[in-house]
Amino acid sequence: MKNFKKQFGGKLTNDLTERYGQSENWKDGKFLNLEETSMSINFWDVPKLLYKQFTDTEKREPAAPLPVASFHKESFLLDDAPFKYIWYGHSVVLMRMNSKTILIDPMLGPNASPIAPFKTKRFSENTLGLIDDFPEIDLMVLSHDHYDHLDYDSILKLKNKTKKYYVALGVKRHLVTWGIDPELITEFDWWDNTTFHDIKVTFTPSRHFSGRGLTDRSKSLWGGWTFTSKNQNIWFSGDSGYGSHFKKIGEKLGPFDFGFMENGQYNQKWHQIHMFPEESIQAALDAKVKKVMPVHWAGFALAQHDWKEPADRFKQAAKEQKLEATFPKLGELYALDNCTKEKWW
Repeated sequence: MKNFKKQFGGKLTNDLTERYGQSENWKDGKFLNLEETSMSINFWDVPKLLYKQFTDTEKREPAAPLPVASFHKESFLLDDAPFKYIWYGHSVVLMRMNSKTILIDPMLGPNASPIAPFKTKRFSENTLGLIDDFPEIDLMVLSHDHYDHLDYDSILKLKNKTKKYYVALGVKRHLVTWGIDPELITEFDWWDNTTFHDIKVTFTPSRHFSGRGLTDRSKSLWGGWTFTSKNQNIWFSGDSGYGSHFKKIGEKLGPFDFGFMENGQYNQKWHQIHMFPEESIQAALDAKVKKVMPVHWAGFALAQHDWKEPADRFKQAAKEQKLEATFPKLGELYALDNCTKEKWW
C-alpha cells in the first residue's frame, strides 16, 4: 500500500500547467494529437473488456515463461560495431551507440497493471534482476508515462546507475517525485532535439495518449525518438496509431537505417492509438526505414489477440512489402548487420 500511491507519479500543479501551456500541442488543458483521435469504447464495453483482460488468457499468453538470455557486459560494451542492441520484450531496448549506453522505456517489472485489482503478468520471469548486471546507463529515454513503458520499480532500481534522462514533456514530474535529481532530466516537445555525445536525439510525434490515473489523461506528451550519429540513423517509433505524421518524420529526419516499430496490443476499439501490424509496416515505409523489427509485443497481454499474432502478421506484411525485417530473441545481442528471420515464437 505504501508504494501504491507512488505508482501514480507526480501531481499536476499550476506552475506545470502554465509551462505545458507554452507548447503548441497543449490546448484546452491537455496535450492533443496532430489529428483527431479517439477510442471506440463506451461504458458498457468496459466490464466485458476487463473480464477478458484478466480471465481469458488462453493463447493470449505463452504456455510457459519466455526465456531471456543472460546479459554479458563485456560483449555489450565492446565497441566492435557503431550500433548494437538488446531487446527485452515489449518496448524495452538497450542500445550501444557511439560508445554510449542508451536505455529505452525500461519497463522490466513483473506487472503492467500495478494499480489494478488483477495483475497483468510479464511473459518472462525475474526481469527486474537483469538491471543488477547492466552497466552504467549514459542516457535513459522515455516515450510516455503509461505503466507498460514507465515502471516505478524499474526506475528506482536504475536510479543509481543512470546518468541522464531525456523524457517526453510532462514525464519529468513523475521522476522527480520518485527521487530523481531534476538536473539530470531534460524534457522534449515534438521535434525538439539536442546532441548527446555526437548523437543527435530528436523527439518525434506519435498518435497516442498518456496518463497514470483518472485525472491526468493527456497531461504529459507521448512520442518516439531518433538517434542520429555519423554512421547510423535509428528510429524508435513509440506507441502510435497510423497517421500522416510518419511521412513527416521520414521527410524531416529519414531515411533510417533501422526502426523499432510499435506492433502489438491492438484492437479495433482503440485502432486510432495502436497500429495493426500491416499498418506498422506501412508506417515504416512512410518514414523511409530500411530495416525493421517489431516491439511492443512478447511482454504482456494488453489486448485480446493471440500473443504470437503481432509477429506473424508483421512478418507476413514485411515479406509482401519487400521490407527487410528482423526478429531478435529476448536478451540476445545484435548489431545492425545481423538479421534473424527465425520464427522463435
